[in-house]
Amino acid sequence: MKYELQEVISEVQKQQFLDLARYIYKDDPHWVCPLDVEIESIFDPQKNTFFEHGCAKRWILIRSADKKVVGRVAAFINYKKVHQNGLKVGGMGFFECINDLEAAYTLFDACQSWLREQGMEAMDGPINFGENDMWWGLLVEGFTHPAYGMNYHLPYYKDLFETYGFQVFYSQVSKHLDITRPLPERWQKILQRVTHNPRVKFESIQLKNIEKYIQDFVTIYNDAWQFHENFTPVTTEQIRKTFQKLKPIIEPVMIWFAYVDNNPAGFIVCIPDINQILKKFNGKFGWWQKLQFIYYLKVKRIMNRGRVTIIGVSTKYQQMGIEVGLSMLPFEPVLKRGYTEIELSWVGDFNPKMRSVMEATGAKDGKIHHTYRKLFDMSRPFERSKIIAMNTRK
Repeated sequence: MKYELQEVISEVQKQQFLDLARYIYKDDPHWVCPLDVEIESIFDPQKNTFFEHGCAKRWILIRSADKKVVGRVAAFINYKKVHQNGLKVGGMGFFECINDLEAAYTLFDACQSWLREQGMEAMDGPINFGENDMWWGLLVEGFTHPAYGMNYHLPYYKDLFETYGFQVFYSQVSKHLDITRPLPERWQKILQRVTHNPRVKFESIQLKNIEKYIQDFVTIYNDAWQFHENFTPVTTEQIRKTFQKLKPIIEPVMIWFAYVDNNPAGFIVCIPDINQILKKFNGKFGWWQKLQFIYYLKVKRIMNRGRVTIIGVSTKYQQMGIEVGLSMLPFEPVLKRGYTEIELSWVGDFNPKMRSVMEATGAKDGKIHHTYRKLFDMSRPFERSKIIAMNTRK
């Protein structure tokens, strides 16, 4: 037998699961090793709240000839989102593998077999056992420095997925915006109009009032995202945990809220691209790396890139120019903090309204990720993700 599949159970296997990525990308100058503690936390029921309504399993692949780990993968089920258009859909992710079809198929087969046993009829991947702002999609274009939380892959992965039978469920586009250059004149006019509207108020967050912004985020998100396929409302506790995780790196001038008649209307969340620091640590984050991180973050301030993780406007306040205000008002204070480029990530091809906004900024093409779906019964008709209507205000 050429390969041996092992379920990840022991501490040794957990370390092998992490170390494989360092082996796969050892000669790639662009790759940034995710922190071991962050990847492990995804598979820890004490740290990942998705285990409250889901389950996960992961494997490593050993080459029999030299006992070397040459592949890894995880499969998971989020029972809150398992029912999708008449299908029961699980997920797979954290796939890394040498360029060998047999090795890749062995890993994919493991996911498919386990998910079938749990009653699933398809699997999406590569995705995260968590929210879709982190570790989501397969990189197929733009093999450059990845922003924090964004998947990076080798070009041959695309062939491994597609020859196995994965089909593109949707594509995700990220663009790079040079904020040292003025935005289009049309946006300048919209900004003037919306900032002079006495009903509208914009403000950057104040950490002392973080609970207020958490509540406002939930209100806006659950309204603005209601038309997304398989939408599940977020809870206050989910968002509180997200903000707690981000608190050490939050730049208040990068997170803004909009209010109309004092009602929560929109938000933009941008975070520093801490991968510019984490690249130095090769996935490790002990006490010495933590001291270095603080030094580079607070003293040297070596970061000049940010990443917009999410922007949203409540349906009844859309078409007021609020998204333009949220996008443009942070420019001046962010520039003063030393940032020159923002990655706008990621917008799915199922969301033409946000794609239009992204295009209007004049940002340059950055990256494309694919989220694939594999039907276990290939005789069933394949359907891509549903397109959201351009006008959801009504």
